[in-house]
Amino acid sequence: MTNNKITNLRWLLVILILVGATSNVIAQKPPVKKSITSDTVFNVTIDLNKIAQTIENIGASGCWYSEWIGKYWPAAKKEKIAELLFSRSFDKQGNPAGIGLSAWRFNIGAGTFEQGDTSGIKDFAKRTESFLDKNGTYDWNKQTGYQFFLKKAHQYGVNTLIAFSNSPPVQFTKNGLGYKTERDFKANLKEDSYQHYARFLANVMKHFDKQGIHFQYISPVNEPQWDWSNKYMHGSQEGSPWKNEDIYKITRLLNNELDNAHLGSEILLTEAGMLTYLYGGKTGASHQIQDFFNAKSHLYLGALSHVPKIIGGHSYYTESNDSSLVATRKNLADTADKYHVKYWQSEYSMLADGYKEGAQGKVSAMDCALFLAKIIHTDLSVGNATAWQFWNAYEPGSAKYDTRYYLIALKPKPDFKNGDFVITKNLWAIGSYSRFVRPGMKRIITTVSNHGNHGKLMLTSYIDDKGGLVIVGINYGMADAPINLAIKNPKRAYQTLSRYLTAGADGLDMKTSGIQPYHKQITLPARSISTIVIN
Repeated sequence: MTNNKITNLRWLLVILILVGATSNVIAQKPPVKKSITSDTVFNVTIDLNKIAQTIENIGASGCWYSEWIGKYWPAAKKEKIAELLFSRSFDKQGNPAGIGLSAWRFNIGAGTFEQGDTSGIKDFAKRTESFLDKNGTYDWNKQTGYQFFLKKAHQYGVNTLIAFSNSPPVQFTKNGLGYKTERDFKANLKEDSYQHYARFLANVMKHFDKQGIHFQYISPVNEPQWDWSNKYMHGSQEGSPWKNEDIYKITRLLNNELDNAHLGSEILLTEAGMLTYLYGGKTGASHQIQDFFNAKSHLYLGALSHVPKIIGGHSYYTESNDSSLVATRKNLADTADKYHVKYWQSEYSMLADGYKEGAQGKVSAMDCALFLAKIIHTDLSVGNATAWQFWNAYEPGSAKYDTRYYLIALKPKPDFKNGDFVITKNLWAIGSYSRFVRPGMKRIITTVSNHGNHGKLMLTSYIDDKGGLVIVGINYGMADAPINLAIKNPKRAYQTLSRYLTAGADGLDMKTSGIQPYHKQITLPARSISTIVIN
C-alpha cells in the first residue's frame, strides 16, 4: 500500500472518529428506506362523496405555566404567545401569524399553591390556586394568569373552551393534598364531598358564563387509571385516580348541579390515560365506552342531559411502533362506532420514547414535529377522532431538539416571573391542521397508490360547507414525493391552490407558496409537512 493511500485512510479514520464523537449532540433518526424514488409518482384519489367524520376542534392546553406568563410576563411577550396560539390572521407575505387553535383547555386548580411547600408538589410552578377558599367563599381573582389566556382565546374567537380538573379542591380530598398518597386506586375525594365537588365545578361554570365566557365542556376527572402515588407521579402534579363507579357517581351529581343552575355546559368523559382503557383493560377504570355508553350497563350515563356521546382519551404510550399506533386506534374506532360514540383525543405529548424511533441521543426539532404530525394523522384517519388536543402549549426546554412536551419552548427566569420563549417546529406541525381544518369540516376518504408501509407518505383531506378543500400531507421519507391529485365528484370547479410548507430548514415554518392556479401535480419535499388549500 502506498504512503498516499495510508495517509488518506488515516484522515478518513480521523473524520469518522470526529463524526462519531459528535453524533450524540443532535441525532437524526435512522434513515427511512428510500421507497420513494425520483420516478415514483403517487396517485392520490379524493372522493368527495366518501365522508368520514366531522371535525369539531383542534386545540391545546395551557396548564401550569399560564399562571406565571399571564400574570407576570411583560405584555408584549404574553400577547405574542397568545397571537401564535390563537390568531387566524396572515402577515403581508401571506404566512399565518398564528395556528388558529379552535379549542383551549383551562385547568381548574385544586389549591396546592396556597399550601406552598406543604402541598408536596415539588415544582412550585406546577402548584395551582383554587377559586374556593377554605372558609367556603369564592375568590374569582385567583388564577389570573390562566384567566389571561382564557380571555385571549375568547377574544380571538376560539370555538371551544374546555375546563378540566386534575384534582378536587384540597379541602375535599381524603388526605388534604392535591394528589394521592395511598396506592389503592380509589378517588382522592371524601365520601361526603362528592356533592361539594360537583357544586364547585358548576359554580365555576356559572361564574364564567356571567362574564360572557362560556365553557362548552367541563371535564371532572383526568387520567383516572393512574394511582398518582408511585415514585414517578408522587408529588409531580395534581392528580387523582377514579374507578368507573366513582366516575359514574360524580357525573350524575354534576349533571344534576348543571341542570339546577340552568347551565348549558356538557360533561366530557373520561380523559383516559391511555386509549386502550377506553375499550379494554383489566383495571377498575377499563372498558369505559362499554360501561358508560352501553344502555344495558349498570353504569350507563348516555341518557343524562349534560353527557354527550363523546369519549375522551389520551394518546400516550400507544405509539411505540406503527403497528401499535394503528391497531390501537382501529380497535378504538370500531368500539366507538358500535356504541355510537365520538372519540376525542384530548391530550398528547411525546411522553414515552416512541418519538425517537430508534434514534440515539437527542432528536431534532423537525423529527419531533414529523412524529407529532404522524400521531395527529393516525388519530384522525384511523381513530376517526372528531377532536384533537395537545399537551402542553408551553413548557421550559429547548427549541432545537427533544421538543417532546411543548409547542413553545420557555426560557424562564428562576422565579418564572419573566423570561423568553422560542417557537418550535411542533407549533407549525399542529398548526398545519388547526389553522386550516376548521370546526364543521368533514374528513374525506383519501387513498394513495404505491403507499407502501404506514408512515412514509400520509395524506388526509377535509372539505368545508362551501366546497373548499384542505389536504394535509406528511412526507416521512428521505426523498421528495411527487403526487398527482384526482378529485372525484366535485361540486364546483377548483381554480386556485395555496401550499403552506414546514420543513427542517430554519425559517421554513408553515411558509406559503402564494396563491396559484389550481394544478393536479404537487411535490411534497422530503421530511416535510404541507397543507394544501384548494378553492
